Amino acid sequence: MLKVGIFGVGHLGKFHLNNWKEIEGVKVVGFFDPNDAAAKEAIGQYDIKRFTNIDKLLDACDAVDIVAPTTMHFGLCQAAIKKGKHVFVEKPMADTLDEGKQIVEMVKEAGVKFQVGHVERFNPAFLALKNITLNPMFIEVHRLAQFNPRGTEVSVILDLMIHDIDIVLKLVNSDVKNISASGVAVMTDTPDIANVRIEFNNGCVANLTSSRISMKKMRKMRLFQKDAYIGINFLEKKTEIIKLKSPEDGDVFNFDIETPHGNKTLAIINPVAEPVNAIKEELLSFVNAIHENKNTAVNEIDGYLAMEVAHKILEKINNVPKFV
Repeated sequence: MLKVGIFGVGHLGKFHLNNWKEIEGVKVVGFFDPNDAAAKEAIGQYDIKRFTNIDKLLDACDAVDIVAPTTMHFGLCQAAIKKGKHVFVEKPMADTLDEGKQIVEMVKEAGVKFQVGHVERFNPAFLALKNITLNPMFIEVHRLAQFNPRGTEVSVILDLMIHDIDIVLKLVNSDVKNISASGVAVMTDTPDIANVRIEFNNGCVANLTSSRISMKKMRKMRLFQKDAYIGINFLEKKTEIIKLKSPEDGDVFNFDIETPHGNKTLAIINPVAEPVNAIKEELLSFVNAIHENKNTAVNEIDGYLAMEVAHKILEKINNVPKFV
């Protein structure tokens, strides 16, 4: 039985608790949260023990799930790793790059399992592409959200865009050559809307737009590669592929088009997006990595690289004016 301790039982922490309760072979031994109101609600709803001492909770568990504010991530990760506990921590894994580097070094030295909560890796729309060869040379991303005070202790880059940064880095698998960025603080003291262009050494270009002050929600990524277009709708959990038809495509919807080089047949494919719970899947993958002694799906290096790009973007957005 894997004993898990939860740090943070706020909005997202409760989602995690709901899913931990459904994972076999796991016992939630308790939680730590300095907020009395949140703690009282968690005790009443989940009938679990509240710890008021961090070390005592760490001593009672094998692994921790850190769903606390970003500013607390490093201290909690450090305390857990020093005690040899496996760590799942929400994105971004730390508040600063120096903290991220220290975590990477600590994990390597301690030999514990460490996973960062980049939940979009487990989105059904993205998982539907697991058997598709992806080699994008141009990527267009829009992640728009309505304003919510929760999460505004960090910029929209570290709050929302970092999801897409992680996905893009995984897809492109090439070093970053250049970053251009612009952003504006509207409702908070940090950028609430930003547009970013990332150029990679392999020639791929990614344009990312993120906003947390939009009237509507959108989480879309479009990939353009040789002979194919792939659309990923993370919000509606749908995926579409339009490509030159090949014999391997079988009986799919297709149509002919005229090009300067003759007629070509295009196929439209909609990979099946299995209706899975992304949060449960990421927690389950963390548990399996521990039991099977294998690499986590989103390890500390992945988490750091996404942070590194995010902070480079923030460096480009200097002296942002605030609208009043």
